[in-house]
Amino acid sequence: MNWYGVKAIYQFEMARWLRTLGQSLAAPVLSTSLYFIVFGAAIGARMGEIEGVSYGAFIIPGLMMLSILSESMGNASFGIFFPKWSGTMFEILSAPLSWKEMLLGYVGAATTKSMLLGALILITARVFVPYQIAHPLWMVCFLFLTALSFSLFGFLIGLWAETWERLQTIPLLVITPLTFLGGAFYSIDMLPPLWQKVTLINPVVYLISGFRWSFYGIADVHIGISTAMILLFLTVCLLTARWMIVSGYRLKK
Repeated sequence: MNWYGVKAIYQFEMARWLRTLGQSLAAPVLSTSLYFIVFGAAIGARMGEIEGVSYGAFIIPGLMMLSILSESMGNASFGIFFPKWSGTMFEILSAPLSWKEMLLGYVGAATTKSMLLGALILITARVFVPYQIAHPLWMVCFLFLTALSFSLFGFLIGLWAETWERLQTIPLLVITPLTFLGGAFYSIDMLPPLWQKVTLINPVVYLISGFRWSFYGIADVHIGISTAMILLFLTVCLLTARWMIVSGYRLKK
């Protein structure tokens, strides 16, 4: 294992993130705070409780997922796409790096950024609403697995994309709508029976449900199913990333 190569990529990605700290951290935290003000305070005060949890506290896991999914994909996809766009990918390809070392560097940095963002949002949420974490270890595990899985997915998007426009297509047109429709702001038990079954097709439902269970012990889907789904998604992304790197799929743009 070439740990020097992994360290170089990881440090470069983290340094790039630190140079744009205002955009990387302040913007997501500010937008999340606005969600808390509008949904938690203004609307939540009139909605009462959902399964014994105040609405402001109920939406915390969903808001965290909304930010983490977006940031994980954005950081990882930009990290690998920029060398393709700038023409410096050949330097990375000529270095003694295997597919595992490339993933550790790029995906590891993106995962770290998302974990830090999640912790900051959790601290920010305390300013607006009181909450308790019933299963803190599970919460950290779900946060890590989600950040890792979608950082891998973002890496795949960065390899697949050929233009800056394509880089934003899947996050904006697919993942964000799925998150809003995946129970971020409501329980799927509130939907009509038919739509409850349709909603289960949405993979983000399992992420939000499992994450919410780690906070309050309530879930729309059994915790075992949620865990299995995220592990399945992680495995598929990992195998796909391995194939794309080893085969050189669009690495040279």
